[in-house]
Amino acid sequence: MKNIFIILFLVVFSAHCSSAEKRKILFLGNSYTYYNDLPNTLKQLALSLGDTLEVDSYTPGGASFQSLSNDANTLAKIQVPGWDYVVLQAQSQEPAFSPAQVQSDTYPFAKKLDSLIHVANPCAETIFYMTWGRKNGDAGNCAAYPPICTYEGMQQRLRESYLEMSLNNQASCSPVGVAWRTFRTAHPAVELYNPDESHPSVNGTYLAACTFYSSIYHKTTLGAAYVLAGVAAADASSMQDIASNTVLDSIENWQQYGGIPVAAFTPTANNLQVNFTNNSMRATIYEWDFGDLSPIDNSTNPTHTYATPGNYTVKLLAKTTCNKYEVKTNAVNLIGIPNGLEDQKLKKKNSIFYHNQHLNLPKNTKQLAIINSAGAQIWNQALPSDSDFFRL
Repeated sequence: MKNIFIILFLVVFSAHCSSAEKRKILFLGNSYTYYNDLPNTLKQLALSLGDTLEVDSYTPGGASFQSLSNDANTLAKIQVPGWDYVVLQAQSQEPAFSPAQVQSDTYPFAKKLDSLIHVANPCAETIFYMTWGRKNGDAGNCAAYPPICTYEGMQQRLRESYLEMSLNNQASCSPVGVAWRTFRTAHPAVELYNPDESHPSVNGTYLAACTFYSSIYHKTTLGAAYVLAGVAAADASSMQDIASNTVLDSIENWQQYGGIPVAAFTPTANNLQVNFTNNSMRATIYEWDFGDLSPIDNSTNPTHTYATPGNYTVKLLAKTTCNKYEVKTNAVNLIGIPNGLEDQKLKKKNSIFYHNQHLNLPKNTKQLAIINSAGAQIWNQALPSDSDFFRL
């Protein structure tokens, strides 16, 4: 009987994570932003998740993009140096009007604000704040433009307009309105609106803050300790989950036109040599830390050979020339073949191949044992007579 002892070589991936970060953000908008103090809610949420966010805002009631673009206070705020992000939130109804009206009355002033931002802070990222439809549609403008007679119709127009503004200005979007719609459908008993059926309740503001956090940091808020006063703990958990999934499950829907980088990579191992395929987006500068005290590698798609088997934490820092960056971390577990454990007789005459979870075994193999890197047996099973091929 031929007894085969196979010691497997594995690569295991961890969840996405990134280190604590300090950033600076300016909100320009109106009462949809200042109700319940969205900027400070986001700041406290970030702090509870280990990140530092410096915030400021200018949000006069009823402000439109046109009025903001001609306001001296807006210009003064924009000209403060060092903004990483500037959020633009239009008057709640204006992006929901007909495409022709939005094209003439809204888009030019969104363009003007974006241009002013980049003159003052060339490396700032404009983020358009996609708001939500009114609870029962826009009754005041329903006759003039029937698509916004309902919540669903108004929400659809807001989505279309904010994404078009993102495209036109090569900017990002925070899809608060999409998260709002998803949460409203899943949890109809939880009130997101103030009694005026327009402005956000504390629930609505907290949902918006969770959406912004994931939009900026590309991390989940699920489990965050900070909850806005008045929001029930169970509802907060649902908001964290829905907001994070809305952003992170479809991040390119919201950020494909902007400049916020995404770090991503795939390792492919061949014994102790690992090829790293860089899947990052919107980045041009890379720093690879292979987790074995070797020097930082600045290649785009590096190949690295480890000296010994073991567990390694590989970090990729992907950044832009404006020093916007993201860090992706994967755990790479390399298990070698310790000397003396392989079957010496079979080594001389036969080959054992492991590929895509399939083992090609020498003919007439009767017994298969798998041993981990610590020398412990984790599999030992008799095989049928036609076992020259085996799937793990």
